[in-house]
Amino acid sequence: MTRFLTLGLLLAVTPPLFAADNMLFHGTLIEPPPCTINDDGMVDVDFGERVGINKVNGVNYRKPVDYRITCESGATGLDMTLTLSGTHTGYDDAAVQTDMADLGIQVLQNGTPFTLNTPLSIDPQNPPVLEAVPVKTPGATLPEGAFVATATLKAEYQ
Repeated sequence: MTRFLTLGLLLAVTPPLFAADNMLFHGTLIEPPPCTINDDGMVDVDFGERVGINKVNGVNYRKPVDYRITCESGATGLDMTLTLSGTHTGYDDAAVQTDMADLGIQVLQNGTPFTLNTPLSIDPQNPPVLEAVPVKTPGATLPEGAFVATATLKAEYQ
């Protein structure tokens, strides 16, 4: 009985526990300003009509990829990634498969292979230099003929 009486007295003299609001959460939701690549136009890399079937080696015929990212004001300070997506060749994760067997187009960013479908953190005010170069399956013999490859270049905020 003494035990219950002591507990009762302690509860009677202990002030009740209250939680005070001492945390505040706030912020502002924004929609990042829209950006476009080449004003939503095509990025076209033309290798011309004189690509030698025996000279495709990942070095010859390297061409710049002429693109520009344009964002509306307010984009500074936001994290952006650049992703090149498409079907890669079976021998190079940075090469887009063409419509010709054994021929791909390798894309380089600042001289380094740009792995397809892998986001790359960039500064939209200073985007990486992109280049494209024909590559072939090691040991393959390429036939004559026209070729084409397509991919998607996407810039997005994180």
